[in-house]
Amino acid sequence: MTALQPLRIAIGCVLAVAACSALGDAGQLFRQHCAECHGADRFGGIGPALLPSNLERLRKPTAEQVVAKGRLATQMPAFGDKLSADDIRAIVGYIYTEPAEPPVWGLEQIRGSRVVHADAAALPAKPAFAADPLNLFVVVEAGDHHVTVLDGDRFEPLARFPSRFALHGGPKFSPDGRFVYFASRDGWISKYDLWNLRMLAEVRAGLNTRNAAVSGDGRYVLVGNYLPNTLVVLDARDLAPVKVIDVSDERGRRSRVSAVYTAAPRNSFVVALKDVPEIWELRYDENAPPVFAGLVHDYRLGEAIGEKGQFTPRRSPLENVLDDFFFDQSYAYVIGASRGAGGQGGHGQVVNLDVRRKIKDVPLPGLPHLGSGISWEWNGHRVMATPNLQEGIVSVIDTRTWQILKQIPTNGPGFFMRSHENTPYAWVDAMMSKDRKDTLQIIDKRTLEIVGSVTPEPGKTAAHVEFSRDGRYALVSVWEMDGALVVYDAATFKEVKRLPMKRPVGKYNVYNKITRSEGTSH
Repeated sequence: MTALQPLRIAIGCVLAVAACSALGDAGQLFRQHCAECHGADRFGGIGPALLPSNLERLRKPTAEQVVAKGRLATQMPAFGDKLSADDIRAIVGYIYTEPAEPPVWGLEQIRGSRVVHADAAALPAKPAFAADPLNLFVVVEAGDHHVTVLDGDRFEPLARFPSRFALHGGPKFSPDGRFVYFASRDGWISKYDLWNLRMLAEVRAGLNTRNAAVSGDGRYVLVGNYLPNTLVVLDARDLAPVKVIDVSDERGRRSRVSAVYTAAPRNSFVVALKDVPEIWELRYDENAPPVFAGLVHDYRLGEAIGEKGQFTPRRSPLENVLDDFFFDQSYAYVIGASRGAGGQGGHGQVVNLDVRRKIKDVPLPGLPHLGSGISWEWNGHRVMATPNLQEGIVSVIDTRTWQILKQIPTNGPGFFMRSHENTPYAWVDAMMSKDRKDTLQIIDKRTLEIVGSVTPEPGKTAAHVEFSRDGRYALVSVWEMDGALVVYDAATFKEVKRLPMKRPVGKYNVYNKITRSEGTSH
């Protein structure tokens, strides 16, 4: 030991004690001012959970502003007149610190959180309005955490109700379109009756949830969590928990869940994992015959090694993790890419779910947003197209050969791409662009050329297109607090109507979703 080492150790101990003392003071401030709404354990209550993994997209300076000034159109009050700047900074530092004990949220906690507001069986089994129930739009307004149910023929609201904090991953529908299920970032799953315009049930399935999926037979809801590392199976009737599945590979390495999907033609759910290089497939219909085409022997081999049974993972090992997928129309193939540190920028993988392995690498540049991909028939065969989160291009890919047919230059990086079977056009945003985020471009699916554009409001972000049931109208979000839903004629690109809304981050047409339209994400 050198002469300076004891001094360094002593200084380190003093700093550690000081840090613990400061954290303790911050914890006391949190319990005094925040715990009533956010829970003493920070798991959430009236307000959302305040854990590091739940706050990934909120920077600390912004969080300090929220504590000081409150959050508009929510129950979050301002504390700037009660707390000093140092106290606010301490509280924010505290909520960005991992708790001393790992959070636990298992079957017992899930059961205890469930709330039943109404019994669907006691409500009329027919719509309480004259509008076409299959041409409704469910609009998520993130600005003030509300949902609007919109008549897709007249473009008039039928209902508007408060949602849980920060809905994520798009609502999912029952096969008949009557019920819609929402997932919030802090784990709440809500079931709403679109025919009777009533909230039916809610349950907290996790502490940090990515998204949910509804089985093709309408019996189950599968929830994928970041925290804890679980999949949660719920009974779709009343959101009662059925099963909690710990997510880890065969060596015990745990993983967050990136996304869950329904593969209805396969009677299964497909799961993307964030931390281990695997795709999982879970069959939800224990009585359905296997649909792994021509691979009965392979499937039976899987059973022999313990992969049989409802909700038992059927693993497809990969070289790299995949964050989101595009499914071909058969649902036998997925193409995926990885995001973040260690991601495979400029690289896509095609996986055959039947043989459970990668069959192709696709040299995709930038960071393709494959979960927002669409497909259509082009020159006698099927192609798919994906926007890109890092580069101003749309990649068009032949799904027979998985070769890139064309890279279409756009105004800038985009997040969403949409079309419809009844229109020759595909719409793509550039919401990640620095200077063209207010304009959407329109691609002719026949020529693969850009043929038009729309700018709903100059200088304000325009994003997320969804079409009406018949494909006649395209609805675009002005993605701002003082935003709007803008309705366009899908043939002439002319504005038809504008509805003011609070940051309408997404709108979802019932028919297009339940029929798995080729022009929207699944």
